[in-house]
Amino acid sequence: MESSLIFDQLAFARKNTLRILEGLTESDATRIPENFRNHILWHAGHIYLVQERFAFMLHGFDAQLPESFMTLFAAGTTPLTWTETPPSMSEVIDRLGQQQQRIQTALADKFADKALSPYTTSSGFRLETIGEFLNFTLYHEGMHISTIKHYKMLLNL
Repeated sequence: MESSLIFDQLAFARKNTLRILEGLTESDATRIPENFRNHILWHAGHIYLVQERFAFMLHGFDAQLPESFMTLFAAGTTPLTWTETPPSMSEVIDRLGQQQQRIQTALADKFADKALSPYTTSSGFRLETIGEFLNFTLYHEGMHISTIKHYKMLLNL
């Protein structure tokens, strides 16, 4: 797997993510559509969290992840049960905007390296190299961006 292709795809996906999030107010980003459990801020924070985990944390590298992000944005969490104040939408957007360059700088020569431990996603897909972990985040981010787009339609944003 060629790292430059994946980095180009990661940058493309993130550029589109940031474009979709552009202009949202805090109020809009924290409205939960009827019959749903999360809001746009949760999805944006979750994208950031998963990419930090898959690019850095699961391989023993230093991550830039505030402690609260695990509590707020991990799979299965919901703003409906939050007991702490989340970051602002602008903070999450800033983090998303800086993340891809950090990943490329830190991991450009590590694509073929085996992960500390293989990982099987909740959908049953097995990841063994750092490049495979990064490649999987493209799919993950795309799923959540699709959800954000649907939320924006449901909320008339």
